Amino acid sequence: MNLIISGHHLEVTPALRNYVVSKLERILRHFDQVVDVKVLLTVEKQKEKEKRQRAECTVRVKGSDLFAQSAHFDLYAAVDCLVDKLDRKVVEHKTRLQSGRFDTPKRDAMVLSLA
Repeated sequence: MNLIISGHHLEVTPALRNYVVSKLERILRHFDQVVDVKVLLTVEKQKEKEKRQRAECTVRVKGSDLFAQSAHFDLYAAVDCLVDKLDRKVVEHKTRLQSGRFDTPKRDAMVLSLA
């Protein structure tokens, strides 16, 4: 798994990097076919104090890309919310793959020809 953590208008400290990595391990616990993860942490230059810290993440898994973003006045809380959203999306993607609804036409034709 390739992991890229970058910051926009802020420096990604080792403590922040370790926090993000420890939170993203939860996603790997549910789904081990993660190819690439890109995390962007942003501090927006807004006059209002609320929700100016943003966290965005794109997770490339086998078959599709999953994207989530969250905003909060605290960056650590934004990361927590982001990981919760990603976790739900990864579990949903995994259940879709395991449900068997996404059979390819080639496989269906092969099953019909054997019957």
